[in-house]
Amino acid sequence: MGAHRLLVLCLTLAAAAAAVGQRPSTVTVGALFTYESIIGRAARLAIELAVDDVNADTVVLAGTNLKLITHDTNCSSFLGTIEALELMEKKVIAVIGPQSSGISHVISHVVNELHVPLLSFAATDSTLSASEYPYFLRGTISDYFQMHAVASIVDYYQWKQVTAIFVDDDYGRSGVSVLGDALAAKRARISYKATIPPNSEEDVITDVLFRANMMESRVFVVHVNPDTGMRLFSIAKKLQMMTSGYVWIVTDWLAAVLDSSRSRDLNDMSHIQGIIFLRHHTPDSDAKTKFISKWNNVARNRSIDSALNSYGFYAYDSVWIVARAIDRFLNSGQQINFSTDPRLHDSNGSTLRLSTLKIFDGGEQLLQQLLLTNITGLTGQVRFDSDRNLVQPAYDILNVGGSGSRLIGYWSNYSGLSVASPEILYRKPPNTSTSAQRLYSVVWPGDTTTKPRGWVFPNNGQPLRVGVPNKPSFKELVSGGTGHDNVSGYNIDIFNAAIKLLPYPVSCQFISIGDGISNPNYDNIISRVSTNHLDAAVGDFSIVRNRTKIAEFTQPYIEAGLVIVAPVRRENSSAWAFLKPFTVEMWGVTGALFLFVGVVVWILEHRTNVEFRGSPQQQVRTIFWFSFSTMFFAHRQDTVTALGRFVLIIWMFVVLIINSSYTASLTSILTVQQLATGITGIDNLIASGLPIGYQTGKFTRNYLIQELNIAESRLVPLSTVQEYADALNRGPKNGGVAAIVDEMPYVKIFLSSHCNFRIVGQEFTKEGWGFAFQRDSPLATDLSTAILELSESGQLLRIHDKWFTDPSCGSEDSGVGAVRLSLGSFWGLFMVCALICFFAVMVFFARVCWQYSKYSSSEAVEPVDATAVTTVIVGEIQPTKPKPTRLASVKELMQFVDKKEEEIKKIMERRSSIKDTRAARSSDSSEKKVLADFKSFR
Repeated sequence: MGAHRLLVLCLTLAAAAAAVGQRPSTVTVGALFTYESIIGRAARLAIELAVDDVNADTVVLAGTNLKLITHDTNCSSFLGTIEALELMEKKVIAVIGPQSSGISHVISHVVNELHVPLLSFAATDSTLSASEYPYFLRGTISDYFQMHAVASIVDYYQWKQVTAIFVDDDYGRSGVSVLGDALAAKRARISYKATIPPNSEEDVITDVLFRANMMESRVFVVHVNPDTGMRLFSIAKKLQMMTSGYVWIVTDWLAAVLDSSRSRDLNDMSHIQGIIFLRHHTPDSDAKTKFISKWNNVARNRSIDSALNSYGFYAYDSVWIVARAIDRFLNSGQQINFSTDPRLHDSNGSTLRLSTLKIFDGGEQLLQQLLLTNITGLTGQVRFDSDRNLVQPAYDILNVGGSGSRLIGYWSNYSGLSVASPEILYRKPPNTSTSAQRLYSVVWPGDTTTKPRGWVFPNNGQPLRVGVPNKPSFKELVSGGTGHDNVSGYNIDIFNAAIKLLPYPVSCQFISIGDGISNPNYDNIISRVSTNHLDAAVGDFSIVRNRTKIAEFTQPYIEAGLVIVAPVRRENSSAWAFLKPFTVEMWGVTGALFLFVGVVVWILEHRTNVEFRGSPQQQVRTIFWFSFSTMFFAHRQDTVTALGRFVLIIWMFVVLIINSSYTASLTSILTVQQLATGITGIDNLIASGLPIGYQTGKFTRNYLIQELNIAESRLVPLSTVQEYADALNRGPKNGGVAAIVDEMPYVKIFLSSHCNFRIVGQEFTKEGWGFAFQRDSPLATDLSTAILELSESGQLLRIHDKWFTDPSCGSEDSGVGAVRLSLGSFWGLFMVCALICFFAVMVFFARVCWQYSKYSSSEAVEPVDATAVTTVIVGEIQPTKPKPTRLASVKELMQFVDKKEEEIKKIMERRSSIKDTRAARSSDSSEKKVLADFKSFR
């Protein structure tokens, strides 16, 4: 059994040794790129140097030579496809390249069928996705990250619109598509797309730039190929588009152009002064420095007149990525085999030689080894995430000035914009907050350091399309027409005055919205602005939540909160009008409190003040007289005790409040107007269930239904001032309304000519009116500044006074709805007064009890006379019964309380004197007895 196991082990080791021995001596990989291009020249030499370094390495692919076959794609998708097919005939197991995104789209279909991994070092198109092209792998940074870097720059300088200039191919279109999404996340947008057909002549580029220059945005994002790019800036310089006020943000193609130029043409540099451009960030390292030196030496020996750019670093790393993946592939025991695809065969007479195309059997395994890459290359850490993108994408941000460029910051997917290198930030927690974003100062086109505004009013000969509501009423606010001279009103004057304050001319075309017979729907007008059918909307437009989601509003130029208007009537006086200020409960409690205070003062003053003494009938009259005479502060009795005066002071304050309130309420009842419907405020209106009027087309209807939950059946649409008056006069019983809910400016105009209606309650919302523009329109910001300037100069108020006249009935009574005073308004005051009275009475009775205790403890002794002496002598023979020390009945207690306090004090003083006399006599008798006993003893 042991011998059998040993045999099996020997056979296994022999098989493994045989497998290792079958490791190929050469593996072939292909490379596709355009030889004579800025990227291709740098990549070609970098790839050759990388292959040499791999073959010289004793660890990677030890014993196996890496063979490279390159083909020139000539910047053509058609020729690139042919070159790719020819390359596949040579049984390559991986392809490095191509550099063009367009060619990558085509070739990716070929490698998908033949299972040959394709690793591109320059195809940045983000639509080259793993789901559609499973064998495509990007060895550089996707344009997805580059466009987010551009969006971060736009957001950092707070621009809201950009013009995108791009080449009209897969590379350009996909990049701008990602840019649009990235800007939208920053609340910005692409306002105009300027497309340049591939291989365009100068006149075509000139026409594209001329049309772009007529748009309002002055922030241009240029995403083209290197060959087109430099011609574009030369033409832009001729069109005066490289002057002050312009902003140019260029993607990484310009960095490749500038880095590849050994001696920069000063004339070319003058065309791009002040622009911002991106370059792949590759961290400094010894390996990078050595490679640059090596590349330059070889290029010099070969008389290559171009220099190295960042794509050369990615090309070099791509070779090492493939080499290490093949090494792991072979180390795992995989074999390099090809098989025939039965679907690929040559038809009769065909010379395409499709049968020579073979499927790489180990393609899936090699692809997985490529995805497991985790090395440190010239470009930094090389590792793929779950979406097959390189981790830690980063860009340098540079600014062209003079004969070169300077670094103004970095962008990384980890922390956004910064002036610290990404390698430093990777060691810290990520921070993409707005406050953490930072760049160094920029020298903009025109040699200025002042940040350009980023837009101008478009110079396309088209006036600003301004929608104006045409209404049948409230002409004081806005009166629509068909031309600039046919519109008028308060809102129009404000708009025209603000437009004149702008630092640039703006021509306007007013467009009337509505037929002038019924009110137009204001939400629909705002929607026309958001859908680009109008550039702006000027009128009585309230700034409310749902509108701000689709349009940009200026600073409010007038407050326009919602108020309630209700009919009023004058209350007729009656013989019993004097009773109306107080409710029945209020009258009852007030009277009871008068009597209560009178009784309390009588109790406190009765034992001391002679004016509160007398017969029972006289004392009752005193209580009533004192109680009610305090109402007029005409009481004759003076208070002498401290407690009585304290209670009286509090009571006088209460009486003052009651008198003042009664007088004010009675005056109001006799003079002001009363609400005809009883509506006093919004809560009362909601609970009433009565019909409510509102202005047609305004937001009021939606607010009442959605925010206040008022049934739609209760709402009555009204359009004109006359309809307002008729509906209120008819009232809810005759098909009218109980009240109208509308904005304050309308109500002021309505009440200026209708005096039998009034505003009831308080303004219960806080909206304002503003001018509406398209989202992120810079005109909204500039007009807001102009409105503030109008307010500070007083012109806003003068325009208001011009259109809003004082009501003709303004001198009449303005108050409405006098309310009877109830106990609820005074219960706190009454409670405080009652508690103070109760406290005073308690203190009084505590003092009486203390006096009574002293009074009862003293002996009831009469003056010494003959009868008293006899009583004493008899007492010596037979003691009398002790006198009770406490009163025997309630009657005796009441008699004590009823006695004057002065009389009680005299009795207690007399008793104290008798007691002292007795004590002296008892002392003399004791001395005589002691003397007698002493004599007897002797």
